Parts: sequence; structure tokens; C-alpha cells
Amino acid sequence: MSFYPQIKQILLGKTLPTSAHSEERLSNYAALAVLSSDALSSVAYATEEILVILVAAGSGALSLSLPIAVAIILLLGIVVLSYRQTIKAYPKGGGSYIVARDNLGLFPGLVAGASLMIDYILTVTVSISAGTAALTSAFPALQPFTVSLCLIFMVLLMLANLRGVKESGNIFMIPTYAFIVSIFVLIIFGLYKHATGQVVTSYPEIPVQQGLSLFFIMRAFSAGCTALTGVEAISDGVLAFKEPEWKNARLTLTFLGVILGIMFVGITYLSNIYHIVPHEHETVVSILGREILGTGSFYYFIQFVTLLILMLAANTSYADFPRLCYFLARDGFLPRQLALLGERLVYSNGIILLTLCAAVLVIIFKGDVSAVIPLYAVGVFTSFTLSQAGMVRRWFVERSSGWRSSALMNTFGAIATAIVLMVIISTKFLRGAWLVVVAIPILVYIFLAIHRHYEYVARRLSIEEIAPCSYPPRPKPEVINHPAVVLVGQLNRGTVQALDYARSIADDIVAVHVDIGSTDRERLQEKWQQLESDIPLKILESPYRSLIEPLLDFVTRYEAQQHSGVFTTVIIPVFVTRNWWDGLLHNQTTFFLKNALRATKSRVVTTVRYYL
Repeated sequence: MSFYPQIKQILLGKTLPTSAHSEERLSNYAALAVLSSDALSSVAYATEEILVILVAAGSGALSLSLPIAVAIILLLGIVVLSYRQTIKAYPKGGGSYIVARDNLGLFPGLVAGASLMIDYILTVTVSISAGTAALTSAFPALQPFTVSLCLIFMVLLMLANLRGVKESGNIFMIPTYAFIVSIFVLIIFGLYKHATGQVVTSYPEIPVQQGLSLFFIMRAFSAGCTALTGVEAISDGVLAFKEPEWKNARLTLTFLGVILGIMFVGITYLSNIYHIVPHEHETVVSILGREILGTGSFYYFIQFVTLLILMLAANTSYADFPRLCYFLARDGFLPRQLALLGERLVYSNGIILLTLCAAVLVIIFKGDVSAVIPLYAVGVFTSFTLSQAGMVRRWFVERSSGWRSSALMNTFGAIATAIVLMVIISTKFLRGAWLVVVAIPILVYIFLAIHRHYEYVARRLSIEEIAPCSYPPRPKPEVINHPAVVLVGQLNRGTVQALDYARSIADDIVAVHVDIGSTDRERLQEKWQQLESDIPLKILESPYRSLIEPLLDFVTRYEAQQHSGVFTTVIIPVFVTRNWWDGLLHNQTTFFLKNALRATKSRVVTTVRYYL
């Protein structure tokens, strides 16, 4: 094994076979850590975002944070109950993209998909930045290195997720439950000190910079709605659960709602009774920890697990963003590479893409949570609204048992989240939310452009208009002077031309196709017999989803055992796109395969180009 594969195996682990997919499912406890950490972690900053807005109206306005938090918890209950309906209706996974596309049409589905993609990227940016802020609050000397620390944490999180869903769940269970326990301990101790009269009895004098108004209160409400981001992750990730998937997902979603509600209201209540005023360089949780617990070891423990849970919040995106990209790529709206399972049975390309996008935002916004927060929540509430509206239409079309109560619940959810979305856009538009509002249609346009390209390629490569050929059987000569191996990805016009070229130069031809688990073998063989019956087709198994290794093994054995002493031509069909940038939307298998064949000393390798 060369140096790079050795390092890769040390960092990511050994390649898993496709048959191990069922073993990579998550228990409810692990799923809460992997899929709910985004929502749970919002406790670390949602209350603070409310207070940062209210402090502009003076110390008297800070007490409004509690009724605002209660309103947000009521909204949380509506969303949780609505998504329980979605999980039941889509027991194999029903993210906002799928629900909206199936019930409202293609365009609403793409809007939901674009909204969620943006939200997942922002989740990583906000979570990593907030986690770093927790660390620099405890150790102010680290503040100049904020961006570097954010990037380091992202790389570590990426590597953990590239190791696989089950392994990342095992890694992150302890920090998640340590955070939950520490916040509950903080709330209990805080309530005890309050009951015994050991708290500050009034706010310090804060100058009024802005008068109270309904719009001002709605701004604070929209800022606190960041507590709801991540609630949809369980609905998106139903297939990550062990069987019965949908029942386990609904149960975990209920636990999430209860735990999140208690922690969020508890932290907000403590902030009220301890008269906490937000500081620029210290988080509200850090201030509460100092007030309630002092600066002992438990305070630093809370800061440490807060850092970890905020990193885990980003992990929710790492669990769901690649899966969303898979669905969009499968339907032809994103590059096909995003639909491929990696060596550890995760969508590795999606994980890497998410890291790159979030890293760019961290660098642009310099790891400042307050700078990114205004962009946050627009995408998630857009997807909330479209998903719930899609479910309403589904119930009215199907009219299955109990559809009226289900439709009523989803209608209530759609209306509530739509109102919140309008509030968020109106209050945050000039503060940065306009970027997301503009980015969503741009992303939808990119989806449609990619889809048009794939449709054009499919039309150009289609064999529908090729009449079935009746080639005479190829008699095998006594002495074979020129054998050929034709590599077949799909049976299309490019493959047909490559086979015609092989007939013109070779007296013994074999075609080879690698099944990575997605091939309809019967359909492929049926089409093959119609068009290319004179050439045998070998279908190779690839339990580790590798195209190159099975092909190299076959070519090596074919040359050594059957045609030793003569030159074998390996023919690779390849289509050439109209523009060089279109090639980015296709796998670069030909390039890697030619390099691999060169390494095995296959002496005649040729490509037959088909120009689109």
C-alpha cells in the first residue's frame, strides 16, 4: 500500500462493503446526538440573540425575553407535531425537498432544496463560530486566532464524518449528553440560588438607544427563532435510524422537542432572574456559569461541552446536507458525483463540499456569530413552510384514515411558519437576510441549468433511435492476434461507437461492466442482446463500490491468462462535452482509470470519443 492510501486508512478507517449498510444505522440515543445536536446547541446562543436585540431599548426591555421565549416554544411544539405527521407519511424519509416536490411541484421542491442547502451551510458556519466563541470566552488570549480555530474544528469534524455515520454517532454521543446534563445542572443550581436569595436583584442602568415597538419586539422574536433550526433534521434523516425507522424517528423527535423546550426556557428564565446583560466578548451561558457556579472546574466543563455541542450542531448538517445533495443529484439537479457513496458508506463528496462552503463563509465573516446570524433561519423557515404546505395538499389528495386532523395540524404548522418567515425576512432583510433571499433563486437557476445539461447529454447519448442490430456470431480464430477489452459504463451511443471501433481492430472482444450496486442487470442484458449480441458482456461485482479495482483485476487476468504474449487493447468510451466547464458535472473516471492502467503496465489503452 502506497503512502496516501495508508494515511487515508489511518484517518478514515478501512473501506466498508455495501453489505454493511444496515449495520451503520443509528440507535435512538446515537441519532439524538447526530441529528438533533443543531437544535439542542441553539440553547447556547438563542437566548443571547434575543437579549442582544432587546438591550438597545434599555434595561427594562430585557425582561421581555421570557415571554418571547415562551412564544418560540409554542412555535416549536407546532413544528414538532407537524413533522411527526411528515415522518409518518414518509416512513422512508421525507425531507422538505421531497415533500414539496411530490405535492407542490418541481419549482417549490427546488426552492425547498435550495433553502435547506443554504441553511445547512450556515448552520456549520454559525455553530463552529459560536463554539469557538465559547472557547475564546473562557480563554480570551485565543481571540486573535478565531478564524484559524474555526477552520481547524471544521477539518476535524469533516474527518469524523468521513469515517461513517455510526462511528461519528459513537464519537459524539458523550459530548451531547454531557451538554444536556450540564445545562440541566446549571438550571437547577441557578433556581436554587434564586430561591435562597443569592442573586443580583436588578439590572444595571442601560441607556435607551431605541424605543419599544411591535416591529422591535418582532425583531427579537425572529432572532430567537434560531432555536428552531435543526428540528427538521430528523425528518430528513429517517433512514439513518434502525428499524422500524419511522417510529424511532418520531420518538426521537418528541424527546428533542421536550429537552430543547426545557433547556431554552430554563436558560432564558435564569437570564431574567439573574438580570444578565449580554457582553460583546462573553456568551450568556458563560456569564450565567460565572454567576451561578463561579470560575471553578465545573464552569470550565460547561464551556468545554458547550464548545463540543456547538461543533456537533454543525454535525447535524454533515449528516443531512450530503443526503439532500444525494436526492438532488439523483434527480439530475446537482453533479452526479454527489450521489456516490464513499468508502465508509457516507456521501463523502457532499461532506467535503459542505466543509469548503462553510470555510469560505467563516473566512469572509471572520468567525463572527453576530455577522452570520442575520442570514440564519430564512432558509430553514422557507423549507418548514413548503414542507408543511406540501403535507396539507397530500392529506387532501389521499384522504386516508384520520386525514382531517393531520391536515389541520399541518395547516396550522404551515401558517405559523409562514408568518415567522415573513417576520424574519422583514426584520432581518437589511441586516443581511437579503443575501439569502437573493441566493435561493440563484441556486434554483443553477439546479435547472444542471438539469438541462444532463437532459441534453441523455438525448445525445440515447440509443432509442438506433435500430436493433443482428450481428453474426463472432467465430473465435485459432490464433488470436489482437484481443480487446471494452469498458462499458452505460449502453449509449458512445459505447456503441467504441464497440464498432473494437470490431474494426480486434479478433476477440469482451465488454466489461462494473456493478457498484445500482445496475439493473436484467434491463442491461436485454438491451445488450438487442444491440450488441455478438460480443459477450461480463458484469463484475464491486462490493466496495470501486470501479477501478475490479476492472484492473479483470484486465490483468485477461491479459495474463487468456492472451499472454500478445498486445491487448483496452478501449474506454468517453463523451466530450460542448464546454470544458460542463465536464465538472461528470465523473472523471476515464482519467483515473487510464492512470491506473498505466501503473499496471497495460501497454495499449485508447479512448473512443463521442462529441455531444
